[in-house]
Amino acid sequence: MQLYVRWHSRAGQGAVTGAKALAEVMSQQGKYVQAYSVYGAEKRGAPMMAFDKISDEPINDHSKGINPDYILVIDPSLVFNPEILNDTHENTKFIVTTHMSKEELLAMPQAAHLKGKNLFVVDAIKISQEDIGRAMPNTPILAAFIKISEVVSPESFLDTMKVILSKFPQKIIDGNIKAMTRAMEEVK
Repeated sequence: MQLYVRWHSRAGQGAVTGAKALAEVMSQQGKYVQAYSVYGAEKRGAPMMAFDKISDEPINDHSKGINPDYILVIDPSLVFNPEILNDTHENTKFIVTTHMSKEELLAMPQAAHLKGKNLFVVDAIKISQEDIGRAMPNTPILAAFIKISEVVSPESFLDTMKVILSKFPQKIIDGNIKAMTRAMEEVK
């Protein structure tokens, strides 16, 4: 197995942390991983990207150019940017944070570039606000990816995330686990 994931977000939304968490989850499954981000001296709120490479074999290619199998769009406004299609292939799956249904999103003229794509939606911002207590959609979108990709069982994913989050107060851990569980149930 070799899997490439590209995260699109705005600085401060947790894409880098999400990419690192995915790498940690997959390394605990015995996979070889790389997680990295691409951004300059952007300020909070500027568009940025993060990446994961996951493989059954050692990863010798350390280039940043990848043809992603999954695109995770954390910030809803970035879905309207046709650049999210860069370097994708016909089987690339898109998991988008939005309050809209898939049909509502695809009906918008600004989203015409997504027609015919493997598209999944989840309201990761609403979920994080309600379950974590603030708009931090990185763990819900990561959980939606786990559900769609089936790279690891939901139980194993949540167990590893509990360990990753163990440096935080129990309230934060519980909120994130609830948000991730909910995102896996609500992604469509």
